[in-house]
Amino acid sequence: MSEQEDALKATYFVNSDHAAIIAKARAITDGATDDVQIAERLFYAVRDGFRYDPYNLATEREAFRASSILGETATWCVPKSIVLTALARASGIPARLGFADVRNHLTSEKLTETMGTDLFAWHGYSELWLNGRWVKLSTAFNKELCDRFGVKTLEFDPVEGALMHPFDQSGRRHMEYVRERGSHLDLPLADMFRTFAEVYPGWIIGPDGEAVRVETAPSTRDDRFH
Repeated sequence: MSEQEDALKATYFVNSDHAAIIAKARAITDGATDDVQIAERLFYAVRDGFRYDPYNLATEREAFRASSILGETATWCVPKSIVLTALARASGIPARLGFADVRNHLTSEKLTETMGTDLFAWHGYSELWLNGRWVKLSTAFNKELCDRFGVKTLEFDPVEGALMHPFDQSGRRHMEYVRERGSHLDLPLADMFRTFAEVYPGWIIGPDGEAVRVETAPSTRDDRFH
């Protein structure tokens, strides 16, 4: 079986066979005539359909399933990538998850203080099979957020893909990819959480070897994101 065939199968987190995912995919792509047009519609629906909120980080496994994420109005890059990947599979386009550690030079002071760093481990994006190749697409930042931060909005490109821009609209350093974490057919949640325990305050490795969050994100408002 080819990797493209594997990338069409529903998995626990990318549950593309769920009725809500199938219905959402059909509603978004109604009338689209080819995979590129379908992918473009799905990309913008996820990019702007969920406001980016790095504080909305759940830890329950169920919260990371595509069908559960559909009920959110604001979330962060990994859940948004899970949704796009699931919608693509439900539309007949092979899709998988990609991850990288990125350094955001323009994040808010409050978020940097909360995280203890400007390194975003396991930044998530989707990889869709279009025109015979894997295309990387990041839907993390919605257009409104980009306008507020003065950064370039990522636009759908079926050839070059859409990954975070290295510079903002004024030429300031924006996003730096510092480590690739590869492609995955499903979310490696335990691995991601273990990295969080290594990088961020408020996370620990429990006696069973699993990472757990011992502190919740502060409830103070961050006007850059809210």
